[in-house]
Amino acid sequence: MFVAAYFAFRQQGGREFVFQLTCRNRIAHARRILAGEEREKVNVFGRIILSAKPYNPGWSYHLEPDSVQFFAAATERKIADVLRTGGQRGEVSGIFLPGGYWFPRGSRVLREVRGF
Repeated sequence: MFVAAYFAFRQQGGREFVFQLTCRNRIAHARRILAGEEREKVNVFGRIILSAKPYNPGWSYHLEPDSVQFFAAATERKIADVLRTGGQRGEVSGIFLPGGYWFPRGSRVLREVRGF
């Protein structure tokens, strides 16, 4: 049985970004973040796919659901701003975001998005 849940984060001063999760364990992890039970790995990362999705309006890219994971803010990673990423689409998987993996600064899960 296919399971999907949608969650949102917002970077400081940025717009809301909605992502899809399809792994039951990761869905449970995101819900623990929202319940205040998970306090360490609360930031989102995943592989950027350069196509729009209806659940993430206003963005021309999305995170590949199976690649989405969570990290602690102190993790040493190449962290990029959401707005900067949108303007550098040609650099995804290149020098800007090697392998297409995006670790958005301040990407703490804010809410679960219902209705998709």
